[in-house]
Amino acid sequence: MWNSRNLLSGKRKYLCGLILLLFGGATCAAFSMAGSNNFNMARREVLLRKIGHELLLQSGDSTSRVLPVEKIAENEYRIRFEKNLTFRPDYLVNTTRRLLAQDPLASDYVVSVLNCGGASIVYGFAISQNKNNDIVPCKGRIQPAACYSIDIKFEPKDIITAKSGYFLGGLPFLAFVGFVFLRSVKPQRASDKGQSTGIFTFGSVSFDPQQRQLIINKETIDLTGTETRLLLIFALSPNQIIERNRLQKEIWEDQGVIVGRSLDMFISKLRKKLELDPHSQIVVVRGKGYKLEVSA
Repeated sequence: MWNSRNLLSGKRKYLCGLILLLFGGATCAAFSMAGSNNFNMARREVLLRKIGHELLLQSGDSTSRVLPVEKIAENEYRIRFEKNLTFRPDYLVNTTRRLLAQDPLASDYVVSVLNCGGASIVYGFAISQNKNNDIVPCKGRIQPAACYSIDIKFEPKDIITAKSGYFLGGLPFLAFVGFVFLRSVKPQRASDKGQSTGIFTFGSVSFDPQQRQLIINKETIDLTGTETRLLLIFALSPNQIIERNRLQKEIWEDQGVIVGRSLDMFISKLRKKLELDPHSQIVVVRGKGYKLEVSA
């Protein structure tokens, strides 16, 4: 029994180690993705500054500055300018679409042009990965020179969010793998347990599970593998009722098909081999199972 528990414990430790290894690998991958995400965010800010730069050139201004891009929310940025400018909506749409096409994270976004004084929206449009969902109004109306800022709000599809979802979604899978593995790890069968218990003695019978033999009144009787496993279950619990279902499960469950007549046949064979000892017999306990009945 100790060997059986030790083996089971060892396999459980192996499983825990495997899950921890997978968990650690996934965590490292997530941190690696976070580093990649930071790089893409920095690249995005450069592209946003370039949008501001090209708008100033279109406005005829080649000397004033594009102010530092401001991150005003998790997925929203603001482009600001040092001086007033004018812009053509169609040029703003085309420039933004062309430059943000270089951003692998910018598939869907909304652009709003605000008046600095009243912070009111003077122009806006929405770009989608599906061009049929684009919203681009009033492209031909040139806007007068004024103080403008441009807000660009991206749909939250950045790498770290997506990959974190994959990572968290993978945890139930790891738990499922662990569950299946533990279900597949079975304690050793009765024949294996006998190897650590030695020779059983009941009545005038000596039972050696390793040699698959009975010795009764100095006569040696050979047993088959199935007979040995079956008798060992009884020998471990003499004078105790063993349920029929338990016997069928422990002896035949690995074969996938349990035939009731098989148990009856092997019980009958064991009874005949035990007939030499009047003090040991396998009896039927109706409605419950069987019992190895051992008298003085």
